[in-house]
This record gives sequence, C-alpha cells and structure tokens, in this order.
Amino acid sequence: MTAKDIGARGTTVAVLIRADGEVGREHLAYLQEKVAAAVDRPGLPPVNGEVRVRRASAHHIELPWSGRTDIRVGNDLVVVHAREASARELADRLHDRLRSAVERVAHRINTDRRTAAPPPWRGGRPQK
Repeated sequence: MTAKDIGARGTTVAVLIRADGEVGREHLAYLQEKVAAAVDRPGLPPVNGEVRVRRASAHHIELPWSGRTDIRVGNDLVVVHAREASARELADRLHDRLRSAVERVAHRINTDRRTAAPPPWRGGRPQK
C-alpha cells in the first residue's frame, strides 16, 4: 500500500444489478455484497456498470444460473461471465472472477513501476 492509497476514498461505485427469471431478494442482496466487495478497494478510479443475473425456467438445465458483468473501471471495460448450479455459487464465482479482473486493471493503471522509456528491444533508443 502506498501513501496515495491511505485516507479517505474518492471513488464512486455505481453498479446496478438486474435480474431475469425467478431470482429472490436474498440472492440479489448476496450478489450485491459480493460485487461491492470485489470493486470496493483503494486506489481505483470511478466504477460503474451493471451485473445481470438470470435463472433459467427450464428444469432440465444442468447449470440454470448465469451471470454477466459489464463494469467500467475508469476507462477500462471489465466483462465477466459465469454459469453455476445455485445462486450462491454464481455470486461466489462472479466475485472471484471480477476481483481478479479488477486487480489486473488496477495493476495496469498503476504507473509507479513503469520505466520512463521502453527498452531497446521494444522500440526505445539504445543506451550508449
């Protein structure tokens, strides 16, 4: 954690959760907790987007729960898909995938570790 990550946060988290099919309020509340935990971290630019969760009405489907997130973290779009047998498993899987995708975006945004110029083998000027 660097000094810029300490203190009050100025990020805005505006993620909508939409449901299709027979999805209960307790499933949506749990999913909202998991999504908020994945995107609520220090040092992120403003986050907004939506999560869509769907339960198939056919009983013969092996994995009836499906979810998709389209979340914009700063200028980067994070898209995550998952299919599971239960709503809790779906929320947990979306949380894991979303958290790792947000971590990749945050690592790419962090410019503290970058060099000032690219190395010679990537188009930079050769050192003399």
